[in-house]
Amino acid sequence: MCAFCGRVPVYIVSLVFAAAMSWTSDSQASPGAPLTIAEAADLALADEPGYAALRARAEAARERAVAEGQLPDPTMRVGLVNFPIDGGGFSTEGMTQAQLGVRQAFPRARAAASERFSAEATAFGHIADARSDDVLTAVRKAWLAAYYAQRALALVDESRAYFEDLATTTTSLYSVGRKTQHDVLRAELELSRLEDRRIEAERMLSEARAGLSRWIGEAARRPVASALPDWHALPHLVDLRAGLEAHPLLAAASASVDASRAAVRVAEARKKPGWALDLGYGYREGFLPNGEPRSDFVSLAVTIDLPFFAGERQDRKLAAALGERRSAMNERAELEARLASELEAEFARWTDLTRRLALYETRILEQARAQAAAALLAYQSDAGDFSDVMRARVDELNMRLEHIRLQVERAKSY
Repeated sequence: MCAFCGRVPVYIVSLVFAAAMSWTSDSQASPGAPLTIAEAADLALADEPGYAALRARAEAARERAVAEGQLPDPTMRVGLVNFPIDGGGFSTEGMTQAQLGVRQAFPRARAAASERFSAEATAFGHIADARSDDVLTAVRKAWLAAYYAQRALALVDESRAYFEDLATTTTSLYSVGRKTQHDVLRAELELSRLEDRRIEAERMLSEARAGLSRWIGEAARRPVASALPDWHALPHLVDLRAGLEAHPLLAAASASVDASRAAVRVAEARKKPGWALDLGYGYREGFLPNGEPRSDFVSLAVTIDLPFFAGERQDRKLAAALGERRSAMNERAELEARLASELEAEFARWTDLTRRLALYETRILEQARAQAAAALLAYQSDAGDFSDVMRARVDELNMRLEHIRLQVERAKSY
């Protein structure tokens, strides 16, 4: 017996033990718990390699932007100047020197180059966000495909019991001469067709899980949750149009335009001369004729580029940069028009799907159920045809499947 059980009420010990057992049971059962669309999205976005790769490129461009804005390292020069080769030594000639020099270059277009890579880093960041949105959309669509296949399979299995009972009843009535062999054969045919539908639903479910496994791995084998997300309202179309500017692809395109403009400034700056500063110190040995020691030398020089041959190099680079800027601006305009068109089309699709769903939920499903019940009642009263019973029941099954499909399509449109 535990040491503290005598001092703690027994019911508290029991509650703690029960809670621990419950937690253990839940943790063991969690791998088989229904997979919700939100959980699938979280699993897909966690450590997604495509997103991580784009973020890494953005970080690389950001680091390069910092590097491009810095001065290059200075260079040091050490040498021996004017050393006599016919005779003598370091102190025999007045111009013989041991020199130490430092050179610092000041390249052109450092600021513009830094701005260019900074804009590219921003573009990659927005492209990474777009990648995240694309993954989110893809995994949601894959989950919805699995949801539809799973629901279709359940509906087919649910209908199978009805058709089997109907086939059994028809066979019994045929055995006493109340029904024809045609009715028996028709019932058996519908059962076979229902089995074919079941095989097709299983295939759809397997394919949907395979597509989902690309994003979430083994978790795709779990059954999906039985409820769709609560996506029943959208902002007004005017508000959606106004928010289109915040689309990550458009933001990335705008950043690419900024990068191309910075590239133009880089090309323009490189048409101007660059320069460098040289500072040197010359040490001398020996004495002047009057007996005084020779003075050391200090030198300062400025080096300037002479852009004499820029016509076939810098001018062409500037023309290329201007062309890339025009291309980036046109690509952004084309992307904006395409996204606006897709928004209009998808909003219209959402609206039509919503209207169709309302029609199914207020009229069609109930009418299909009523028709199937009336056909069965007429058949049981020998006032109807068996084909009408089967057709009505198949129509009801089709309507229920179409209702689920419309729900899924509207969720995809969302």
